[in-house]
Amino acid sequence: MRPQPVTKAASVERLEAEPVNAAHNRKPLYEKRRKIFPKRAEGRFRRFKWLVMLVTLSIYYLTPWIRWDRGAHAPDQAVLVDLAARRFYFFFIEIWPQEFFFVAGLLVMAGFGLFLVTTAVGRAWCGYTCPQTVWVDLFLVVERFIEGDRNARMRLDAGPWTLDKIWKRVVKHATWLLIGIATGGAWIFYFADAPSLLKSFVMLEAPAVAYMTVAILTATTYVFGGLMREQVCTYMCPWPRIQAAMLDENSLVVTYNDWRGEPRSRHAKKAAAAGEVVGDCVDCNACVAVCPMGIDIRDGQQLECITCALCIDACDGVMDKLGRERGLIAYATLSDYASNMALATNNGTTAIDPTRVRDADGAFVDKVRHFNWRIIFRPRVLLYFGVWALVGIGLLYALVSRDRLELNVLHDRNPQFVLESDGSVRNGYMVKLLNMIPEQRTIMLTLDGMRSATMRIAGQAPGDGRRFAVGVDPDKVTALKVFVTLPKEKLAEADEGFILTAEDPSSHERDAYQANFNRPGAAR
Repeated sequence: MRPQPVTKAASVERLEAEPVNAAHNRKPLYEKRRKIFPKRAEGRFRRFKWLVMLVTLSIYYLTPWIRWDRGAHAPDQAVLVDLAARRFYFFFIEIWPQEFFFVAGLLVMAGFGLFLVTTAVGRAWCGYTCPQTVWVDLFLVVERFIEGDRNARMRLDAGPWTLDKIWKRVVKHATWLLIGIATGGAWIFYFADAPSLLKSFVMLEAPAVAYMTVAILTATTYVFGGLMREQVCTYMCPWPRIQAAMLDENSLVVTYNDWRGEPRSRHAKKAAAAGEVVGDCVDCNACVAVCPMGIDIRDGQQLECITCALCIDACDGVMDKLGRERGLIAYATLSDYASNMALATNNGTTAIDPTRVRDADGAFVDKVRHFNWRIIFRPRVLLYFGVWALVGIGLLYALVSRDRLELNVLHDRNPQFVLESDGSVRNGYMVKLLNMIPEQRTIMLTLDGMRSATMRIAGQAPGDGRRFAVGVDPDKVTALKVFVTLPKEKLAEADEGFILTAEDPSSHERDAYQANFNRPGAAR
């Protein structure tokens, strides 16, 4: 009998249940993308992903519009990276350029936090909070709304270019581009006053760099979230290849419990009636249909798996319909999996008998979805948490104890000293007073040491002295030209140098600088 030709529509239906990425058939380092049409999942993990997407996108898009009153001398945007003024504002915290170690410390905390989360619960970052995952979820919402769920999208993609297909594709891609524009637009608002920048942006009066930034982020969001999707996670992101070093036998990962599911059978009732041993997996491929990476979790852990747990929701839904216990696919540790495999092994052979893992009431002996405290209380997790907490405590202490007044002194290089007509020697210094609060202050600048020396500040009070009151502007650097003069008969005092001190009498904040005084004939 001659085989019947397979139509294009029939081939689409047949591909519904086939994984695009298969663990037993490793692909080359890079290959042409095969489109994945994930089915919408329903369940507790999908609801959690909706919540994470709502929270993260709300934070990203709305944060620049939060106002924070800092007075008349500072911007009132709660979160702002002010490149022109070289400031970073985060609600009540203001970071100056010399305090960049706070940003570096936060990056260190983020790195160890990622190590900590991965060691404890696998690729939870990738599955729930990674920007790529969040925006792909958003793009999939748009795609499903316009083109329908999995089967409808597959038929549309395989079908001819009709007016309906063209219309849906144009609307979908236009919506993706609008999301990309909103993404880039939200990003630039972190670097300037959002309401003012929005007005100038719409009026085409914004700086060119603003339009370039929006264009670049629009393109990357559209391409990565809409056209490349899983390619970004598989080929561009290094984390799938690094995560293996973070995992051990007590790390939580999404696991297919083949000790319970094998051997699979689509006809479990007939097999049971015939006396055959079958597992709980009915080979429905629901786990494959919902996977955004197009893998079959039953093949074991794979590089493409982002641990989003949607396959757990799909499988639990099938188990509910069949009246069987949930957890055929679950978050589990390799240690628990090995223990269950040992229980399910029949007389030391590799044949799996699920009935061996049930108690007298028919319930499974070891429910791997139960929380295991070994996940947290183990050396690697505690080490990462300790480093993370130590860096955080150090940053918090530095933030609380930091002074908001700084003094910087730079000696004139040319000339290094001036010999006056009466034989006295004068040195010049550029003094900068950093007032790091949004309030006008009066700072007392004092010369300590070299008892015979006097100080004069250009443009300030006339005359020489050893102590001057200097008004400094709020949240700014006040630059002063200071001259220190030592009489001819007291030049020997120059060897000890002097200390320039800046102090705020009201807050008792002070900073000091040990300075050198140059004179003729002294070794320098």
